[in-house]
Amino acid sequence: MDRLDRELLMTVYHEDAIDDHGIWVGNREYFAAELLAYHEANQYSTHHVITNHTCEIDGSVAHAETYYYFAAMNKEGAPLTLSGGRYIDRFEKRNGRWAIAARLCLSDWHGEPGPSPLSPQLRALLNSGGPPSRDRNDPSYMRPLRVRRPEDIGPRPPLPGAR
Repeated sequence: MDRLDRELLMTVYHEDAIDDHGIWVGNREYFAAELLAYHEANQYSTHHVITNHTCEIDGSVAHAETYYYFAAMNKEGAPLTLSGGRYIDRFEKRNGRWAIAARLCLSDWHGEPGPSPLSPQLRALLNSGGPPSRDRNDPSYMRPLRVRRPEDIGPRPPLPGAR
């Protein structure tokens, strides 16, 4: 979702899966079209972070609860919004492939943090190894991964609060 990669998103669902995100309920094609368009239109970047996970497997069916944190850098309104909740999923193994057959998204909390202590210069430095991108130009798709060598970095400004 964070890379706005429709093709990859389709792989986590079975073709007849239903996703109930509260304000968006539908099949995987509808979900992808609506949510990808929403994120692209309203946010500069998003992070979906998966945390605690429980899963009960019974043959070729599994029931799972997975906690998530969501952060969005918004184009309008509050610069940053946060939320947390849970995915309640039914996974099914069909033809040797596990995927989501049904998903219910529960939002447990949301809010807005205070201002960031990072200067624009420090933020630019943090991304100087490769700019993040909401498409397949993002470094997460780079094969093989290439990183700068320590000797290529050069002098760095002191971190805020460093002595």
